[in-house]
Amino acid sequence: MKRYTQSMLILTLLISFTVACDSNNEPEESYTTIVWQDEFEQDGSPDSELWSNDIGTGVEIFGQPGWGNNELQYYTDRPENIKVEDGMLEITARKEPFNGSNYTSAKILTRGKFESTYGRYEARIMLPFGRGIWPAFWLLGDDSGGTVSWPQIGEIDIMEYRGQEPTIVHGSVHGPGYSAGNAVTDRYQLTNGRFDTEFHVFAIEWGPDFIKYYLDDTLYNEITPEDVGGEWVFNDNSFYIILNVAVGGSFVGSPTDATPFPQTMLVDYVRVYEE
Repeated sequence: MKRYTQSMLILTLLISFTVACDSNNEPEESYTTIVWQDEFEQDGSPDSELWSNDIGTGVEIFGQPGWGNNELQYYTDRPENIKVEDGMLEITARKEPFNGSNYTSAKILTRGKFESTYGRYEARIMLPFGRGIWPAFWLLGDDSGGTVSWPQIGEIDIMEYRGQEPTIVHGSVHGPGYSAGNAVTDRYQLTNGRFDTEFHVFAIEWGPDFIKYYLDDTLYNEITPEDVGGEWVFNDNSFYIILNVAVGGSFVGSPTDATPFPQTMLVDYVRVYEE
């Protein structure tokens, strides 16, 4: 009986420890008030009250063309590249000659329409597939004043993904001294399934001294001021939301003849919560 009691006590302690550990990996319950959202319920173009489009191939940044990343696509606002249909936002990358580029795609952002600091940002997304395909859900610091440029404005990549690695996503931050190839980053790898065959929820919870990364409500990365090795630029600026699918670029490399086109990122919703 004594041995049985001791065994039950040990089992109870193990269960309690496991539950405590699991709870540490769960999202904060304090982010309960939705302050901005798009559920993509109206067919047609994305809601112009919420989003605007980047068009073209972008300006050179630090000598790099294609939005500063050597990307190959021309961004358009055509329905062939971006539309809302059946409750989903569809951003489609296509292989086609267009205005001097060999690929087209789309990029939308909330700059000047919704910008904020801190909170929980999340989106439910099914990703595309193929070498050289580069979708992202991210935040960029307000640069409208024109006096501060990237990476000083800050960048929070909630989800980045290489189309040739359909089980891996990345969560990163960029700032002065830790940008581009020196970004502070971590990744999440699925043990079952792929990101291009099912939807997943990508989220961050962001406060004055932390950015926590979640995949389907599992915490897999936390970045703090001590981690960046440079200036923490995530508490003195407002940030806006970006969704895009790039083709090619320094992060993924170029497509090959085996890369299937068209490739579409499906977004079920985007939501922002505050405490």
